Amino acid sequence: MPLIQQAFILGVEEIEEENVWSKDFTLITIGTIISAIAGQTISLPMSLMVFDETGSTLLSAFLFIAGMIPGVLLPILIAPVIDRYPKKRTIVGLDYLTGVLFLLIAYVISITGFNYSLYLSFSLITGIIGTVYRLTYQAWFPDLIPVGFEQQGYAVSSSIYPTVIVIMSPIAAYLYKTLPMSTLFMIIGLLTIVAATFEVFIADVHSQHTDIRFDFEQYKADILGGFNFLKEEKGIRNIYTYMSITNGTAYGLYLMVQAYFQTVSFLTVTMLAFLRSAETIGRIIGGAVQYKVDVPPKKRYGITKFVYFFYETMDLILLFIPYPFMIVNRFLCGFFGMTSATLRETNVQSYLPSNMRAKVNAVFNVSMTLSTILFQIVAGFLGDRIGYRKVVVILSGIALFAIFIFIVIPSDENRKVYEATRSCPLLRQAD
Repeated sequence: MPLIQQAFILGVEEIEEENVWSKDFTLITIGTIISAIAGQTISLPMSLMVFDETGSTLLSAFLFIAGMIPGVLLPILIAPVIDRYPKKRTIVGLDYLTGVLFLLIAYVISITGFNYSLYLSFSLITGIIGTVYRLTYQAWFPDLIPVGFEQQGYAVSSSIYPTVIVIMSPIAAYLYKTLPMSTLFMIIGLLTIVAATFEVFIADVHSQHTDIRFDFEQYKADILGGFNFLKEEKGIRNIYTYMSITNGTAYGLYLMVQAYFQTVSFLTVTMLAFLRSAETIGRIIGGAVQYKVDVPPKKRYGITKFVYFFYETMDLILLFIPYPFMIVNRFLCGFFGMTSATLRETNVQSYLPSNMRAKVNAVFNVSMTLSTILFQIVAGFLGDRIGYRKVVVILSGIALFAIFIFIVIPSDENRKVYEATRSCPLLRQAD
């Protein structure tokens, strides 16, 4: 069937959708929920197990870093292939592969017991798979949302992980205490295979080849194409630069807040847990509001600027206010943070052509990873020397400065991104 004809048929089908819950969106949401449950069920037990077995925070950190290393370079190298290869095939294949790997390691550790080198290697392998998976998912997911329901679609997507974290964190801790790790790995493997099976039934019409010819010269041209797109599209570049900076400062701030609660006599780790729960609950409620209330495109840029300033100001004062106000602070940050995240993803992914999403998101993912590593190191270094609260002020100040430079001043370039709407994805790609 010709591409234009497929685009027309798809466009008609999407116009007829009365809400976001099309068959394909429902299937990908179910698969994502199951995958999120699987990920949360194993991430906490693995972290607890490594520290229990080694007694070393450094070895625990290495396990975390091993999973992040692939995100430093791999996204840029793999993005051209993702943009050209059917994304459904990649997602389903990687989910099945992950499920089999979890079942395999479950069998191995049931025989060998704890082996740090094995877990480190497994973290690196799953980090590679996860890097490719996330990039493919980011490029594919927008095409599974019915046209006109992008905000609701991203509200649902953004609410999945906060909800799963709230529900599964205590369950994961309980399972760690009651079940052997081999059994947990087996459960995760089976859940991942179930998620992949749901995704099998998503329509193939969303995953079309853009070009049959694909040699090394074309591969290099595609990599450069992503950078050229960012060079020309100042709005996308501004938004992603700001997000990389603020994501890095957020991780550094998180480290400082945790250290502050662990060292100040009138605060406890339990109180820190309630603080995180308040922010997560705020995100869940914010997602529900975004699902119900459709924000007109003309208002999204203004709302986003307000939220960015509000969020960074709340971060700035967090460690200088009484604990009850800290709870309110984090709840409001969770609520408004979900608002800005939903609006940003709705508009940025609508603005990006479908055949450029993976390449552009790859650059963004790499910059996010590098920023996270950089600010973790800087925050840790400064925290030991000038105090945790001063570091929080410095990090929040950097983020506030970034808002002015990358969001407020270049308003003309940014506004057209935040006011973007999406047409039929195949028709747009065909153009």
